[in-house]
Amino acid sequence: MTRFPLIKPLLVTALLITGTAQAAPDARQVLSVSPVDDIVARYPAMMSQGIREGLKQNGQLPPMVANTIGNIVSSGFNSVDIEQQIINDLQTNLTDSQLQAVHDWYETPVAKKISSAEIAASEPSAWQKIQASAAELNSQYKGTRRAEMFDRFDRAARATESAVDTTIAVQLGLATAMAAFSSDSANYEQLRQRIESQRSMLRGVVGQQVYDSYLYTYQNIGAQEMDLYLQFLESPAGSAFSKVVTNSIQQAITEPVETIGKQMSRFLSPESPGGQ
Repeated sequence: MTRFPLIKPLLVTALLITGTAQAAPDARQVLSVSPVDDIVARYPAMMSQGIREGLKQNGQLPPMVANTIGNIVSSGFNSVDIEQQIINDLQTNLTDSQLQAVHDWYETPVAKKISSAEIAASEPSAWQKIQASAAELNSQYKGTRRAEMFDRFDRAARATESAVDTTIAVQLGLATAMAAFSSDSANYEQLRQRIESQRSMLRGVVGQQVYDSYLYTYQNIGAQEMDLYLQFLESPAGSAFSKVVTNSIQQAITEPVETIGKQMSRFLSPESPGGQ
């Protein structure tokens, strides 16, 4: 997700005076010039792959069952619906001037370069590359300005906060499903509270993963370009855009979790036909 404007203060005023001002772009147009729609399109595949790998590493389920659960997860998240929710929320919560500022930024060469890097890093296959290069990149950037920029980036983009919330949502869905194979009769609310109690621990683990992703994604982005990016993230328009997008995606991910968990639970239940 990206956000960074180069605002042109007097341009709109001048156009209004001459009577040639064009209407501000709507939320759909803003989303189309941003990388958000491309990244959201990859969400079902990313979620599905993450679930498959987690279940296979857990070792409690055969690979075929893990793949089936992955397919259930993938079908439970519709990228078109997520994108529409983002559009609706942007149109409701951002002003015309904010939408214009976001649109202006994404049309700049720097924004397009950063967007391309973010889209590439959102590919499901990129996670293995991020893990493989993490130690080297952590060592390479230790004590550098790029490393120092991370806290600023993380606050503005709400990257770790959003990733922790998503991780908890996914774990809750998995826990709901795995309860079918367990003598533990904990209900959904008990499972939620149990997983929520691990938030502090998850923040440390997920925070490192977010940092690794940050170093990998922006390794070819120059310091001045990164500073422009951060200026956008911290601007009123960029901050509003970032907040709405992350909240919309989070809501779109967490709302289906209970339903998906119940579907997986029925599939895994030894008494059900799917569990045979």
